[in-house]
Amino acid sequence: MRRHRRAKIVATVGPASNSPEMLKTLFLAGVDTFRLNFSHGTHDDHAKVHRAIRELEAEVGRPIGILQDLQGPKIRVGTIRDGKIAVSTGEQIRFVLNGSEGDKRSIPLPHPEIFAAIMPGHHLLIDDGRVRLEVTELGDDWIEARVVIGGTISNRKGVNLPGTVLDLSPLTAKDRADLAFGLELGVDWVAMSFVQKPGDIIEGRGLIGDRAGIMAKIEKPQALERIDDIIRLSDAVMVARGDLGVEIPHEDVPGRQKELVRACRLAVKPVIVATQMLDSMVSAPTPTRAEASDVATAIYDGADAVMLSAESASGQYPIEAVTMMDRIIRSTEQHKLYHSLIQATHPGEEHSPPHAVAAAAADLANSLHSSAIVAFTSSGTTAARIARKRPEVPILAITPDKAVSRRLCLLWGAHSVLSDDIRTYEEMVDRAISTARAEEFAGRTGTMVVVAGIPFAQAGTTNNLRVIQMDGKA
Repeated sequence: MRRHRRAKIVATVGPASNSPEMLKTLFLAGVDTFRLNFSHGTHDDHAKVHRAIRELEAEVGRPIGILQDLQGPKIRVGTIRDGKIAVSTGEQIRFVLNGSEGDKRSIPLPHPEIFAAIMPGHHLLIDDGRVRLEVTELGDDWIEARVVIGGTISNRKGVNLPGTVLDLSPLTAKDRADLAFGLELGVDWVAMSFVQKPGDIIEGRGLIGDRAGIMAKIEKPQALERIDDIIRLSDAVMVARGDLGVEIPHEDVPGRQKELVRACRLAVKPVIVATQMLDSMVSAPTPTRAEASDVATAIYDGADAVMLSAESASGQYPIEAVTMMDRIIRSTEQHKLYHSLIQATHPGEEHSPPHAVAAAAADLANSLHSSAIVAFTSSGTTAARIARKRPEVPILAITPDKAVSRRLCLLWGAHSVLSDDIRTYEEMVDRAISTARAEEFAGRTGTMVVVAGIPFAQAGTTNNLRVIQMDGKA
């Protein structure tokens, strides 16, 4: 079940893909981690999918990651008379905290945290930015705004506030109930929406602990202002370009994507690039050339994973979408410029023995054209440090921890294998050779580079590098 690519594929599960048969087909087509979107579906629906994935995992004998994506706060206008209002550029309209059946002078906005934080000059974006307004005056329970870009405001349309930091927890009552359910199921990752500041991740950590990896979804411009601290406190990051692209200028999104990927690589944290990557494949069997280029750009940037949303959840061509994404990744990684571009964005070395050993292993394996770099890892950190270097040689990550093996399904270049702890140096060599051969990473001859921590089975002790010269013996 070896993947002949380094970047990973995350696919969202929905009505088009939630049957055991389709999940298996998508896994065989290339999915490494499945996303359960808790903005949709019931707990029973998600439990059935989770059970089917774990049964598939046992059947194929390979770890499969499961990502729980929490909905987060949803800010919306209230109910409007006749269901919608047309507003024109230059017009003055008013939002009110309390009210129903609003008109242009009393559009309900039932979110007191907005009235407490917003200031004149701030902007409100409605319906993914289709309508844009600038605040001109405000009171305790009303906001006067000038229409900058006109359009139609309909019932319950979403509101974005790019310049306003809201005193709002990223975890609603629904999220907390969903989180408790997901942790009970045994999800591997929890994606937190609406992250604005480092304290949001600390709040999530207090509830999640070490039962799952915490993934910060970067979709608010406020998060970009404290991004280094947010990345440091998180276990992984998702570049959620949908909402982020609403709240910052479109032309800034590509550069921000590159910055985020590089920052995560520097911090040794997996990063997913998400949203509308092959969006036309929701209703067409092939993507546009621009979409194919978009996926390739994320791979050239060095992203650990790319994600399918509606394409696999509700689209007409989920298998074709996964297959296409797999093809684009493999073609990009095989391009003659790929490795030079990846190395050009290398963030530099950390000055510590574990990072130095991992970097040396990657360089040595490249120089020797080794079959693989074998990383014995208790927490996944050793493999992540090697992946940070983006070597030309595949990484075979051997771990005794089932949860770690599943989380590694998001890490660039890592093929994770569950195996018992090693206790001696000789056992390390024998296990590396036997596992590499069993997983079809090595033949009877050639070299492998092995990285481990001594004493064995102790996290955070990456300190040993060994070159194995296989001589053709069994």
